[in-house]
Amino acid sequence: MPVLPGQSRRRALIATAALPALAALTLTACGTTPTPAGANGATKAAAATGFPYTVTNCGVRTTYQAPPKRVVTMNQHVTEVMLALGLEKSLVGTAYLDDKVLPAYEKAYDSVPVLAEEYPSKEKLLAANPDFVYGGYSSAFAAKDGLARDDLQRSGINTRLNLENCTDGRTTMDDVYQEIAEVGRIFGVTDRADRWIAQARRTVADTADRIKGAGPVSVFVYDSGDKTAFTAGGKGIGNELITRAGGHNVFADLDKAFGDATWEQVVDRKPDAVVIYDYGSTTVAQKEKRLLDDPVLKDVPAIKNKRFAAMPLSTVVLGVRAPDAIEELAAQLHPETVK
Repeated sequence: MPVLPGQSRRRALIATAALPALAALTLTACGTTPTPAGANGATKAAAATGFPYTVTNCGVRTTYQAPPKRVVTMNQHVTEVMLALGLEKSLVGTAYLDDKVLPAYEKAYDSVPVLAEEYPSKEKLLAANPDFVYGGYSSAFAAKDGLARDDLQRSGINTRLNLENCTDGRTTMDDVYQEIAEVGRIFGVTDRADRWIAQARRTVADTADRIKGAGPVSVFVYDSGDKTAFTAGGKGIGNELITRAGGHNVFADLDKAFGDATWEQVVDRKPDAVVIYDYGSTTVAQKEKRLLDDPVLKDVPAIKNKRFAAMPLSTVVLGVRAPDAIEELAAQLHPETVK
């Protein structure tokens, strides 16, 4: 079989970033993703009382004297963090959308210029005259493109990198809460960040209560791949979502966010369900067919029972979709708990 369409772009992004990025279910905005009421951007009162603020992010220490005013976001999940905190008026550009933004954010997103389908060139980025660039993956700050964080700092541009790129050990929901809290602090909207975190914690706790007592479902994540299976390892937020949704990632022992496994390993680990990551030009149905048509997999319980779930790529990265993604995946892995 040929390499699945979209796989090369996905692998290249993850390889550069050192990490990633339900039956085909589109996540909708739940209680954890409202657009906050009130004025957009940081208020003068917040700026007066909350600064200077110093934070170390992925090894880079930055002191903010006031909230950034001209922001470019690179990668969808960090764009949605900004929108969830009501900061669209601070955005002068965005780039690299994986799929559609959440319905609650569409109007705000449409008000922001899109600088590039993927990453903008340095020239295009600088033309937007940002004072802050927020990257979702390490690849957003590629040194070969002149966009390393220290290069941008020399141009007077502060930067932030999503925490999934630099957490020690496994990425957890605590890292999600830290990401939201620190971004809220940078922009002087700690009240909004606190409200989001409180609601997110409630959503995660409610899901845990609903599936309490249900045995874990063994899960194989199928991102892409033909000769090998490109799957989720134990370090990324994807593993955390599976665990909190009442599953067990059969490749949790893979010491990275994503990596390759052999099909023989998939067979040996006997997953009860397959979670398909939905993105790019290869549909969930096409990925299902590839697995169902492979004679090597015919005795795998998940394949024999045709037990599939799907998650959009934008939900399996560290961002504001995580709490609702846990809830949605739990409903698929444990349908008996859905009221």
